[in-house]
Amino acid sequence: MLINRQNLDGLRVGFKTTFQQQLQQTATMYQRIATVVPSTAKSETYGWLGKIPNVREWLGPRLVQNLSEASYSLKNRTFELTIGVDREDIEDDNLGIYTPIFAQFGESVAAWPDQLCWPLLLAGFSTNCYDGQFFFDTDHPVLDANGAVTQVANTDGGSGTPWFLLDCSKVIKPIIWQLRKAGQFVSLDNPTDENVFNKKEFVYGWDGRGNAGFGLWQFAWGSKQTLDEAHYITARAALMGMKGDFGRPLNVLQGASKPLLVVPPSLESAALKLVNADVNAAGATNVYKGTAEVVVVPWIA
Repeated sequence: MLINRQNLDGLRVGFKTTFQQQLQQTATMYQRIATVVPSTAKSETYGWLGKIPNVREWLGPRLVQNLSEASYSLKNRTFELTIGVDREDIEDDNLGIYTPIFAQFGESVAAWPDQLCWPLLLAGFSTNCYDGQFFFDTDHPVLDANGAVTQVANTDGGSGTPWFLLDCSKVIKPIIWQLRKAGQFVSLDNPTDENVFNKKEFVYGWDGRGNAGFGLWQFAWGSKQTLDEAHYITARAALMGMKGDFGRPLNVLQGASKPLLVVPPSLESAALKLVNADVNAAGATNVYKGTAEVVVVPWIA
């Protein structure tokens, strides 16, 4: 193949088409647990996470419910993926090897939000959320019905393989996916470009901006205890008992859609038995059958 502008333009279009087709066809999972928030700045501050508004009887003047008590911020990060195509492969018309490479390129870009959102569940045992506590913690501060600060847990600790029970039916999910720039396919494929002159390599790439962070801990339970009926009961009871400030029930696990029982591949069997089997480990009727959807996630292995 001759190295000229016309042929290089045709190659770029072909590579980009393969990339975009695979990008659009690749299934992603992050939407299951993450609220997508568009970003228009270098970082975003989520003051509203510090307050879940509550309807009250109107007695006297209106009571303005402050949405700026928290100062949880997410700074956008920049990500890239770049592929080099050897000039001699173009000259020798040896381009068939690049079709699966550019397809994998699109698949990797599609997985970008997944690889940021899901590992946050693991990080939640040791990373702060909007209230200054670890996302999964035993002492989140919440105001009780009398306005006094009380402590609420969304974990029961443990030292084993982590698993999670999530209510993702609410407007604000447990994770936030903050998207600043979805990214675009770019190239350095002019025969006079420095990369071609020095390395005889045409370069094609993608770059995007965004970040993942924590949403509302009240809708998530994280455990490192054994995944069994007793600890599943603990998780369900704790989430269903979650309240916002001043004792407002949050109706967790009461939505039309099932909560998600999120596990790594090593706990798939235990999770399926727990919520899909007709009988429990003791041989009795499994009253928790169908109470959650098992989601097996390799990013938390």
